[in-house]
Amino acid sequence: MKKELTIEAIQLLQSLIATPSFSKEEGNTAALIAQFLVKHGVSIHRDLHNVWAFNKQYDPKKPTILLNSHHDTVRPNKDYTRDPFQPEIIDGKLYGLGSNDAGGCLVSLLATFLYFYEQEGLKYNFCMAATAEEEISGTDGLEYVIPQLGELSFAIVGEPTQMHLAVAERGLMVLDCVAHGRSGHAARSEGENAILKAMQDIDWFTSYQFPKVSEEFGPIKMSVTMIQAGTQHNVVPASCDFVVDVRVTDAYTNEEVLALVQEHVNCEVHARSTRLKPSSIAKEHPIVQAGIQLGRNTYGSPTTSDQALLDIPSLKCGPGDSARSHTADEFVYVSEIEEGISLYIEMLNQIVK
Repeated sequence: MKKELTIEAIQLLQSLIATPSFSKEEGNTAALIAQFLVKHGVSIHRDLHNVWAFNKQYDPKKPTILLNSHHDTVRPNKDYTRDPFQPEIIDGKLYGLGSNDAGGCLVSLLATFLYFYEQEGLKYNFCMAATAEEEISGTDGLEYVIPQLGELSFAIVGEPTQMHLAVAERGLMVLDCVAHGRSGHAARSEGENAILKAMQDIDWFTSYQFPKVSEEFGPIKMSVTMIQAGTQHNVVPASCDFVVDVRVTDAYTNEEVLALVQEHVNCEVHARSTRLKPSSIAKEHPIVQAGIQLGRNTYGSPTTSDQALLDIPSLKCGPGDSARSHTADEFVYVSEIEEGISLYIEMLNQIVK
């Protein structure tokens, strides 16, 4: 069964590659995924460009594992030398836009879901969700679907990690800051210079060390990346706007970091959003231990994925290599998909039976 599912998964990925699915334009790939599941006798749900399903023996009394990956892609960059929508297998490499990020992961999780779909007596339910808008952190993808999935125990998020175990992922906050002063004539030393006030807070942003340090990532990193003030050379500016990029670790929530910032600086601070949260799963979690026993390494991921939208323990793991994502002539090795399906099944077998 595993061999047949692997063959079908690769064929599905070829169809997905041949079907453009830029973020917010994923309707046709959603249809392909829906058809694939229905062909295997799966009862599906579809809303917007998202498709999800539960295992046949679903029992509301049991905890549920979410298997999730995305089917949207970025647009091909100008350095492509191949047709990005031509799914060719050459020397064991399956080329095409979205093959590595995250098509290989998606079809491997779909095959894994089908492997367990009809099995009885499992300790967990399965929910498979193929979602949209991951590449733009959109609100009509996984975030839109989550309220319709019921209570979830933990998640495996399919992103290319070479099937190693990303047990933590940084969150992201962008802070818009305004230092307030009072305008005046520069020649008469009037007013209160907002630039100088901003400099005091900028110095804090560049030097402050948060008390708690992540085991995986080390300290939180804050970078002042934009600044704007003044209207003409002889007027003391009444305000100075600057932007801070904050890479939040699993040691804090976004809300905790925002509160600490607002407590320490004098400027006005507003977060554009707190929705891209840091995420983690304990190394002692059974799914992580199952992966470790199969020789997989654990690490903290510097890249952001749909993990950021989950409020449950989540493991980022999938076939492919993150270094290939968004590159020209993107590819995934066929052997990586074969290994991915086998490892997903072996890991889950250790905890669901």
